[in-house]
Amino acid sequence: MKLFHTVLLTSGVVLGLCGATEARDAPAGKMITLQMPAQPDPARVSLDPKTTAVMVLDYVQDICNNQPKCKNGMLPAVTPFLAKARQAGVTVAYGTRAQNQTMWLPEIAPKAGDIRVTNTAQDRFYGTDLDKEMKAKGIKTIIMVGWKISGSITYTSVGAMAHGYTVVIPTDTTAATSDYEQTIGFYNVLNSGSANLRNQPLKAGSVTLSRTDMISFQ
Repeated sequence: MKLFHTVLLTSGVVLGLCGATEARDAPAGKMITLQMPAQPDPARVSLDPKTTAVMVLDYVQDICNNQPKCKNGMLPAVTPFLAKARQAGVTVAYGTRAQNQTMWLPEIAPKAGDIRVTNTAQDRFYGTDLDKEMKAKGIKTIIMVGWKISGSITYTSVGAMAHGYTVVIPTDTTAATSDYEQTIGFYNVLNSGSANLRNQPLKAGSVTLSRTDMISFQ
């Protein structure tokens, strides 16, 4: 694993990275290089299916059909993983801002009995009954998959931790439009909640980065 990840940005656009002073003091419009901690290796986790839910976010046609990373990268990873989770008896929930609920990608469309929430905020807990429905099923850990790591995944994970859940994000089931935005997204989720920059597996009240082939249910 590399010790640092290099990020380029234009001065005046600072997103909480180390080296912010350098960015602020640089001449306007100058491209500079910053170094930030590299994304840690994904952690292997074993979860109790009775207290675990998979939260599927924005795998909808009007987003994924226009985002190659979603259609060609995320979808092939999440499809077999979701089937494995269902077979293990894991609760599945769906959340989106799209008002047309028929727009879910058919490969991973909701089934009868799944939790569904729709709101206009990127945090799917905001203004919905998601927490109530999760608590009613005894859920303690939420696996979040979907578009995008720097959007709905970030904000819904923060909402989840604020409601007392531990979060797992499989890195192969989410992405962002650019590598820069994707790097910032993963860095931010590990800094949220009680923070987990070393990616300690299943640290309570924080995010663990994992991968679909490193998540088991037992």
